[in-house]
Amino acid sequence: MSASQFMPAYLRTDPEALAARAAALRELMRSCRLCPRKCQVDRLAGEVGVCRVGAGAVVSSYGAHFGEEAPLVGRFGSGTIFMTSCNLKCIFCQNYDISHLAQGEPVSVGDVAAMMLRLQNQGCHNINWVTPTHQVAILVEAVAAARSSGLKVPLVYNCGGYESVEALRLLDGIVDIYMPDAKYGDNAVGGQLSDAHDYWDRNREALSEMHRQVGDLQIDEAGIARRGLLVRHLVLPDNLAGSEVVMDFLASLSRNTYVNVMAQYRPQYRAREVAALARPITNAEYRGAVEAALSAGLHRLDERWAR
Repeated sequence: MSASQFMPAYLRTDPEALAARAAALRELMRSCRLCPRKCQVDRLAGEVGVCRVGAGAVVSSYGAHFGEEAPLVGRFGSGTIFMTSCNLKCIFCQNYDISHLAQGEPVSVGDVAAMMLRLQNQGCHNINWVTPTHQVAILVEAVAAARSSGLKVPLVYNCGGYESVEALRLLDGIVDIYMPDAKYGDNAVGGQLSDAHDYWDRNREALSEMHRQVGDLQIDEAGIARRGLLVRHLVLPDNLAGSEVVMDFLASLSRNTYVNVMAQYRPQYRAREVAALARPITNAEYRGAVEAALSAGLHRLDERWAR
């Protein structure tokens, strides 16, 4: 894909349709079902569910980030906006101050739009919404506002992979790059480690819908991702992540699925409550996950996979 030929999905969507999608996503907050938990609280009236966020946006930080996957970072970084809180309760979360302790500041839709435009003006290659699931209605409203002021870089939906297909369908024609986690290949482990007892079922549904919308990751001549699916899989000790099952599923979507097999697990937050999580992974465990990906027929692994 040529950079000069690329146009973000939200610029190809009629402004009225974009506004209608934002309104529909906001309506899902009235008896909230933005994610599979379906808390059914009225967030528009200030009630909160598992994510502990009401009707407004809460942001922890934003800026150019150079620690993301190579096709997102390029020369000038990925324009990350870290949304406060999360719909998952991972006991080993490395960003627990944001996701569990909810550190952040309330901001307006206009504030978020301004953040996106500032990041673009700094040269960031994309706008990277980190943990957007529970705040996606506000984010789409901000896109509608920023679009009229010249926003023109790809949007990255960077999530934990515990998503509602109903909500994802409203993002068709808005999001350019989906970057979900595929955390576990087993529902029981999802329940134990993230309090999401149907994680694997919902994760497969979500990734299938994401791939339907955007297809395999497309990278331009400069090595920058423009559109498509990029999946993260964090290797856990004792194969708690179920890497073989996960890789087989990703290959069933497409053998061209771009995968970041992640090696950075360290015991954080409450991880030591589970004996197996009390240590980092070994080189052998990591290599085993990489071999599982290659054996499944996956060949597009992020360049930092080799240790």
